[in-house]
Amino acid sequence: MSPRFLCNWAIVAFAAVAFPCWADVIEIASDGVATTYASPAVFTASGAELIRPPSESSARGVPVVNVSQVIAAAAARHQISADLITEVAWRESRFHQAAVSNRDAVGVMQLTAGTARELGVDRYDLSQNIHGGAAYLRRMLDRYSGDTRLALAAYNAGPGAVDRYRGVPPYRETQAYVGAILNGLSQRALARVTPAIFTR
Repeated sequence: MSPRFLCNWAIVAFAAVAFPCWADVIEIASDGVATTYASPAVFTASGAELIRPPSESSARGVPVVNVSQVIAAAAARHQISADLITEVAWRESRFHQAAVSNRDAVGVMQLTAGTARELGVDRYDLSQNIHGGAAYLRRMLDRYSGDTRLALAAYNAGPGAVDRYRGVPPYRETQAYVGAILNGLSQRALARVTPAIFTR
């Protein structure tokens, strides 16, 4: 073995001991927002995808919670568009309950400890996290008379910022957030209309 090879091997061995494989994975979005995934992950064109062994509950035959089903239930319960909840969840966490932001927001809907406490939900429970996020969205929609732009801005930056600026705050992150979700909603609406046009 050459001295260089021995040196490189020693570095790799040290890294394997010093940095075990359970270390958090961080994804930085195009708007600079960092999200931490508390389990191994790979990165794809659509974002971070977690790599997990079969959970103890699924191994015992307990049904795994289906995110889309919970979103549908939350939409019905809180009288809010399932598409809106879906777009917010995708933007917030790529639907990953293990996601933790650099602001300590947790789960699919990225609830902070204070918001979860105010809503009376356990933010670490996937179902309660989604219902909590939907309830908060409903609250913001009511506060801003159904204005989706302002409700989304409040979800991201807080209602105080929206009230202070009397509209979407001039924060780059918030403006990108609102624009991305509204664009996603438009694409969903267009996808429903387009097949009808071609089948006439």
